[in-house]
Amino acid sequence: MATLDWIVLGLFCLALVGIILLVLKKKNKDTSDYFLAGRDATWIAIGASIFASNIGSEHLVGLAGAGAESGMAMAHWEMHGWLILLLGWLFVPFYARSGVFTMPEFLEKRYNSQSRSFLSIISLVSYILTKVAVTVYAGGVVFKDVFNIEYVTLFNQQIDFFWVSAIGLVVLTGIYTVLGGMKAVLYTSILQTPILLAGSIAILVIGLTQLGGWGNLMEIVRSTDVTYLNDAGEVAYRSTSNSMANLMRSPGDPNFPWTGVILGSAIIGFWYWCTDQFIVQRVLSGRDQKQARRGTIFGAYLKLTPVFLFLIPGMIAFALKQQGTMDFDTNDAAFSTLVKDLLPKGFTGIVVGGILAALMSSLASLFNSSSMLFTVDFYQKIKPNASEKHYVRVGRIATVVIVILGILWIPVMKDIGKVLYEYLQDVQSLLAPGIAAVFLLGIISKRTTPSAGFIGLVVGFTLGMLRLGLKIFYGDTVADGFIYQLIIAPNWLHYEIALFFIVITLMIIVSFFTKARDSVAIQGLYFGSATAEQRAITRASWSKWDVINSAIIIAFIIAFYIYFW
Repeated sequence: MATLDWIVLGLFCLALVGIILLVLKKKNKDTSDYFLAGRDATWIAIGASIFASNIGSEHLVGLAGAGAESGMAMAHWEMHGWLILLLGWLFVPFYARSGVFTMPEFLEKRYNSQSRSFLSIISLVSYILTKVAVTVYAGGVVFKDVFNIEYVTLFNQQIDFFWVSAIGLVVLTGIYTVLGGMKAVLYTSILQTPILLAGSIAILVIGLTQLGGWGNLMEIVRSTDVTYLNDAGEVAYRSTSNSMANLMRSPGDPNFPWTGVILGSAIIGFWYWCTDQFIVQRVLSGRDQKQARRGTIFGAYLKLTPVFLFLIPGMIAFALKQQGTMDFDTNDAAFSTLVKDLLPKGFTGIVVGGILAALMSSLASLFNSSSMLFTVDFYQKIKPNASEKHYVRVGRIATVVIVILGILWIPVMKDIGKVLYEYLQDVQSLLAPGIAAVFLLGIISKRTTPSAGFIGLVVGFTLGMLRLGLKIFYGDTVADGFIYQLIIAPNWLHYEIALFFIVITLMIIVSFFTKARDSVAIQGLYFGSATAEQRAITRASWSKWDVINSAIIIAFIIAFYIYFW
């Protein structure tokens, strides 16, 4: 990077430090203050945090790489603004009435303590071994590539810059998350989001200019057949009926058939946006239902941008490679290659600041959510009568432990990173069905019983992990056995959909034979159970402008699908 880029990056870091110091002056008095920013966040902070938390390595590396490899196929997951609206309009009232800190705590109020504990365990394990690990791994890879530094000399020893950047990312993020809690996550997101947007927009505009405009991009990708290569670099599948510009792929597509992608992506999105602690914690920090809902509307607007900020730049990198004006070894290097090759002095510093912002914000949210799950769902049960200051201290210690686990996982991640990244979407598709079904049936009907909720979680998780374990066991081997054909052979999205409906069916059957909770105990936690006062509070929390903005978002998504169908 040029001197001007380092100056721009330095100014961004100074601004970040200034915000953190300002946040630290506001003492965290209790667990509500530390984990949920005192439940006093406004819609701007909530929406920015939702977006900044979501934008992690899977976008900076994976989404741009997916654009370079398969075009518009992954755009389904980025057009989930309507599911963020579902969080605001449907789930915010239920979560607000329950007064919970965590999603497992909500399941305890709706079902039982066993459901709470099981979901907490699932969430903590998945955060540490997938989200934290992948973000840290990708951060090390991206910064090594962007800075173009192979080794640094420390204590007369040459150290791979991957380790310096990856460990530095974890430690710096861990420090301000430990000290500032949720307030640090929210208020740094307000700075990080515009920086990320500005840098990524610069890449999009300059990339399109270099390519010759939008028309040239569409001409290249629409004339390119959908093609998948095997590990040997040979063509494993090619479709002449679909191009890289198509959202909807033929039923025979091994990765993204239209028969699976619409509902399959929606199930993952429903779990992630409406029930996962990582995202919902930002909404729980809202001052009231109005601020929480408007935060989701703002977040939904921002969620419309990643296709243009990351996926389409990946397609631009592919098109430039086709023209012979750019080259990169792997598709995952598409975004960092655009940063290095296209951006003028100054802009590179902005984009690197945006990358740093995205990775730090995503990690900070993970650290805070994980420590909250441990403190509220486990430690408070063991020591229920401790002081609020004690719980805040435990939360900080839990964050430090999670930071250490993230660092310890880096060597493993570096060795198996490609394998884990390849299975990351699979892991989400296997976690989502059971959790989504339990939350959905829980708010739909009071007849869904505690036994059904717990069994739904256990069966969904077990069948999901069974497929993951067998995939690792079989590897690339194709077998004819019954187990392989039943569990491994089906497309990952088709398996996910089948698993979702298996769990729903099982829950309905179990509910028929087991006792439901007393309706008074779960009042306000399912449809039709809110009191007149609760309904009045919810109705007063939105206006016609909330409806109009929600309609605009949905109209944009429909138009996007029509254009790229």
